Amino acid sequence: MPISQALVTRYFQLIVSRQFTESERELERVKQKMQKTEWNRGYFRALYGMYLSRKNSATDDYAFFSKLDLSDKVTLHTYRKEFLEHMGNGLHGDFDRGYFSAWADCMRIIARMDVPASTNGNGKAAGGEEKIETLRTDKSQATIANFLAKPEEDKEE
Repeated sequence: MPISQALVTRYFQLIVSRQFTESERELERVKQKMQKTEWNRGYFRALYGMYLSRKNSATDDYAFFSKLDLSDKVTLHTYRKEFLEHMGNGLHGDFDRGYFSAWADCMRIIARMDVPASTNGNGKAAGGEEKIETLRTDKSQATIANFLAKPEEDKEE
């Protein structure tokens, strides 16, 4: 029996929205419905790795998910093509092809999702720095950005 795309889609949606308890349950459902083949083992290991990577992305600067801009559709499609090339490569074993297939599915599903722009889902911008929101119209909020942006005539007041 092939892997249920509905379960996998739900799983990807849950890890992107950082709902780890529910995504862990969904991952267990996927595991129970899988046949024990090398391809499925690779697919599952990729899913589990995505879960761990996403869960620890705030502390792991080297994780793929922490560097990925989930709202950049072009980059997601590029990664998907690359994963599909690896999946179709005859030099890879079944485990590896299953692994790359899971990542290709992940990129396809995330590209279809409406993820807020320029964040990777953990409150940080895709480059790793936190986004700081300032209100230039709020006179009580003094920030360097507000100070530097003022025209010269405003500084005399």
